[in-house]
Amino acid sequence: MMTPHDLDSLKKAAALKAVEYVRDGMVVGLGTGSTAKHMVIALGEKVRAGMKLRGVPTSHETAVLARQSGLALIDAENRWEIDVAIDGADQVDPGFNLIKGGGGALLKEKIVAASSKQFIVLVDHTKQVAVLGGSFPLPIEIIPFGWGNTAREIEGLTKSLVRLRERNGAPFKTEAGNLIVDVHLKEIDQPRDLEIALNQIPGIVETGLFVGRTDILIIGTPQGVHVQHATRT
Repeated sequence: MMTPHDLDSLKKAAALKAVEYVRDGMVVGLGTGSTAKHMVIALGEKVRAGMKLRGVPTSHETAVLARQSGLALIDAENRWEIDVAIDGADQVDPGFNLIKGGGGALLKEKIVAASSKQFIVLVDHTKQVAVLGGSFPLPIEIIPFGWGNTAREIEGLTKSLVRLRERNGAPFKTEAGNLIVDVHLKEIDQPRDLEIALNQIPGIVETGLFVGRTDILIIGTPQGVHVQHATRT
């Protein structure tokens, strides 16, 4: 059985592989989470070695780490031209579709991923699943106004349990001031259709389904780092 330290080593190995795709002068989308943390630190080492990079962070946490690592950041209000975004995922299926949002940064993460010329996803092998859902709930960011009604609409669509995410006994608030509900789906065998249907519900800001966005998947495994490229149809 792998320990948390073992899994963290696999995440770091995947992150080190990912930064090989970063070139001097690039603008890099900086993901959030335990795997992305290793990537930001590795980019900081490249900057200290003389590489010129600018970053677009997907959370306050990532922005703080990036500054500490010596990365120059672009103002969030600017219009970006992001060369590559690098981020982790909570689950990934064989079609490179993702569930993200376990850390609560899914809105910024999706904006940055959608704004990038190339989206690289880092995971350890335990995040690979045959079908999305099941062991990990789907996070959905919703506005506070009428959130109970929004949750009821989500329950009606998905026929699944919907729970308001809490932290320290209070509703969890995203950096945008919104709420997150976690939808406990047995499986998501048609993620694109579900994403489209959810986005029709008033009150939903964004879902944690990242469908058809991954260009490169980098997987840290006990047998080494595996790199897979998405095929577009």
